[in-house]
Amino acid sequence: MRKLPRKKRLLRPPAELAKFLQAALIDPVPRDHSQSDADFRKRRIVAAITLVVGSILLAFGLTRPPGATSFYVVTVLLAAVWTVGAFASGPLHLGWAHTRAGGRHARPLLQPFLLGLLIVGVFCAGAVLVAQVPFLRDLVNNVLDYARFASLPVVAVITLMNGIAEELFFRGGLFAAIGRRHAVTISTVLYGIATLGTGNLMLVFAAIVLGFITGLQRNVTGGILAPIITHLTWSMSLLFVLPPLLTALA
Repeated sequence: MRKLPRKKRLLRPPAELAKFLQAALIDPVPRDHSQSDADFRKRRIVAAITLVVGSILLAFGLTRPPGATSFYVVTVLLAAVWTVGAFASGPLHLGWAHTRAGGRHARPLLQPFLLGLLIVGVFCAGAVLVAQVPFLRDLVNNVLDYARFASLPVVAVITLMNGIAEELFFRGGLFAAIGRRHAVTISTVLYGIATLGTGNLMLVFAAIVLGFITGLQRNVTGGILAPIITHLTWSMSLLFVLPPLLTALA
């Protein structure tokens, strides 16, 4: 078997990564999700109401003390609001992803999982810097206290539920309600604004980063499956990895 020259071997991993990111985040899969004007107006009304109610519940939930019964109640209710609003707004699609063969499309499963792991690696690297800045470290710890001082299994289930629910709404019903122009940018901004009520700038930053990436996925695949898998990979990994990592770096 012929070996590649040393220079080409060194360039291959970055080239593969660039090809992966282009397929996952840039090149759209063809589809036709047209809807009537009446359906589009209905979707916008439902999405607007859901966004307001959900944002209020999100702000209230993350100001509850870790372990408080009200935290569990509000966050479960929040997941229900996002989910009901998403399905009430109109049809949702799972979406399709590019394959390495290039001749057909498949449901996005492995691709968004790998992308989620890549984002986790970036956030963990960022945590090394955040741990050195007391103000930023405290903001992150305020969120992670729900995993440290509340019931971790229950928080994990809630994280799972809300991750799915947020993607159903923000990259499902809301994304479709925005229209075809600037949907990634607008949905990302609205996702960030929805977290402003929590008063935690690091949470807003994380929402903007994650929202932009999952918005690109939604734009490429035309559906919610890829954003859901990436979101869950990111949120569930950080739930278990960040607390001990920040403790070790403190």
